Amino acid sequence: MDTFLQQIPKAELHIHIEGSLEPETMFALAKRNGIELAYKSVQEVRDAYNFQNLQSFLDLYYAGMSVLQTQQDFYDLTWAYLQKAAAENVRHTEIFFDPQAHTSRGIEFATVHTGIHQALQDAKEKLGISAYLILCFLRHLSAESAMATLEQALPYKDTIVAVGLDSSEMGNPPSKFQRVFDRAREAGFYTVAHAGEEGPPEYIWEAIKLLNVSRIDHGVRCVEDTQLVKYLIEQQIPLTVCPLSNIKLCVFDALEKHNIKQLLHMGLCVTVNSDDPAYFGGYVAENLQQTQQALGLSQQDIYQMMKNSFQATFLNPEEKQARIAELDHFMAISVG
Repeated sequence: MDTFLQQIPKAELHIHIEGSLEPETMFALAKRNGIELAYKSVQEVRDAYNFQNLQSFLDLYYAGMSVLQTQQDFYDLTWAYLQKAAAENVRHTEIFFDPQAHTSRGIEFATVHTGIHQALQDAKEKLGISAYLILCFLRHLSAESAMATLEQALPYKDTIVAVGLDSSEMGNPPSKFQRVFDRAREAGFYTVAHAGEEGPPEYIWEAIKLLNVSRIDHGVRCVEDTQLVKYLIEQQIPLTVCPLSNIKLCVFDALEKHNIKQLLHMGLCVTVNSDDPAYFGGYVAENLQQTQQALGLSQQDIYQMMKNSFQATFLNPEEKQARIAELDHFMAISVG
């Protein structure tokens, strides 16, 4: 089963590139840029990865970003993730980035974007991975700040497929950003949003009805609203679920109590993703392996989630079909 999970073709739709900053890379970039870290060793950083909730994680997450200064830093960060993704047979990935977390530190938007984008281009040529970029607004900041960031992104809209919403969920409902998302859709961006991780099912409804999202990031609290579950099934709105993240941030007490198998068997379009893998203990294959062991997922369950992930991408219909055909071929060889 572990070999099957490692080798099955995958799409990853919920990965924060800043969340792939491994402690070793953090220290290397700090040294390169002459930055003093609050931690004395890689192990001390890892020991700090003991989160009580989303906010306790975010505090460390934003502190770690301080080492990202130059275009080369953003390139190296992204390239390291893409190499790991290739090793786990991720065939397509749609990557979140948080420009406000960098522009607020005096880093130019172009510096951030160009470094990440160049790595995505190189990955297609050298690793055979297709990749799209999604700009996320930090919801704990103002809607005005988000709108200003959107304006900064417009010159790069040919290389950014969608806008999203992340950071502190509680007290920052999707409705806060309705005007920003209206403007983004007018400019030709797809939309996604984090909702229903710590926030209530009402936040999922708002993301759907007010932001017109194509996908819900997380969404695991949808089960608290039977009408919402029914709607998600009928519309097949994808949920980009991140099991190890949910455990690390205490959304569930244990992986054995996670509801992803329940959601899958109810007919929701659930996918498996890594979220912030450097902080949460695993990339997409590790998420699959640990979730499969905890919940007893079958090969057919895994296949359906992988098919869901390709169908949920922003690839065009022909590209989606080609990826699903590749998945079907793998299944025929592995299971048949």
